[in-house]
Amino acid sequence: METKKIIDSSEKNTPEKKFRAGAVSATIWKNETIKDNKVVDYRTISFTRNYQDANGEWNTTSSLRINDLPKARLVIDKAYEYLMLKQENNE
Repeated sequence: METKKIIDSSEKNTPEKKFRAGAVSATIWKNETIKDNKVVDYRTISFTRNYQDANGEWNTTSSLRINDLPKARLVIDKAYEYLMLKQENNE
């Protein structure tokens, strides 16, 4: 059976968990889909870096600088640890 995503326009998807190291962050999102006529939860992870532009306004990007790499590794490891422990506890 084809998988279809459940979309409820009255609810805004909020992050389940966010890990941040300086300007770099990994955000875990909880999503739902229908598979074999059952609602199934799954999670996705978005990865961003915050920065200020020339006008001083804050923006986000998925591009990294060399000095961001250790921070990126840290937040990815923390997101992975969180998801694995959650899975082991059957949450």
